Amino acid sequence: APKDGIPAIVNPSFGADWSGFAAETRSRFGSTNTIAPRLAEDDLVVGVTRDGAARAYPLKLLNYHEIVNDTFGGPLLVTYCPLCRSAIVAERRANGEPTVFGVSGLLYRNALVMYDEATGSNWSQILAQAITGELTGERLELLPSTLTTFGEWRASHPNTAVLRPPPESDTLSAGSGVRNYTTDPYPGYDQSSQIGIGGEFDDDRLGPKTEVVGVAVAETARAYTTETIETEGLINDTVGGLPIVVTNTPDGTPIAWSRRVGDETLSLRIADERHLAGGGSQWRRDTGVAVDGPFEGERLAQANSVSALFWFAWLDFYPETELYES
Repeated sequence: APKDGIPAIVNPSFGADWSGFAAETRSRFGSTNTIAPRLAEDDLVVGVTRDGAARAYPLKLLNYHEIVNDTFGGPLLVTYCPLCRSAIVAERRANGEPTVFGVSGLLYRNALVMYDEATGSNWSQILAQAITGELTGERLELLPSTLTTFGEWRASHPNTAVLRPPPESDTLSAGSGVRNYTTDPYPGYDQSSQIGIGGEFDDDRLGPKTEVVGVAVAETARAYTTETIETEGLINDTVGGLPIVVTNTPDGTPIAWSRRVGDETLSLRIADERHLAGGGSQWRRDTGVAVDGPFEGERLAQANSVSALFWFAWLDFYPETELYES
């Protein structure tokens, strides 16, 4: 795709859901069609909480736009790569300053490449790192997020705001940024044997589209299937010398946290549906923040840089990955 051929969202608009929304789309042959998409309970969203408020970014939009430039508790960047099924949320900054990110039209190892308007540097979404240009090597500051169904997210965040489709939200495209959000631009892709835009897959440990959470530290990378995380509930492990815990948030999103706080290494266990326990404190499973005890107010560092994603996509970046087995 050309640069901005996939139009990133800027100046996003929010509501309680998509009720009342309707827009006209125009085909390449000039005909118009009125669409009135709605969000279903089982539609997937990227969920973010900041300062007690919650926002949901539906994949029905991210499949078409891939990037949302938001301001929510500060400059916020929400990104999703449909080919890899990878989502990351980060501070929307390049070189320390707020900027706008767009879709470059390039792919790096089958995955989304973004650019920043400030310097024109290109960024790998999965690495959360600039790979060409003035800022090569700089990393985005990641923020916790959830990838879950709209129903699950709204049940735990009843006052959530929901990203509304263009034209209510603006896009970077020169023409109309409206797409037909009632259809999937990648029909059947998740269940097909297609790898990204086409490629070979010769790893026989898992199917290429098995969902995994990956953790990479120094020269070591390890992957945990979402099925294993669900079965075990909590995994205390060490990757590349970093002690981590892998578990699910209350919304069912798999996540990895560092167990190192200052000079201490915690041994964590499940306290209840919403909390882990360790070091005399309870820690929120979704944000990593200690809510009581000697560590109250401290936050665990997130150990996975990207959401659960397809196995082939993780292997493209970390071909020497070890697979965690119970």
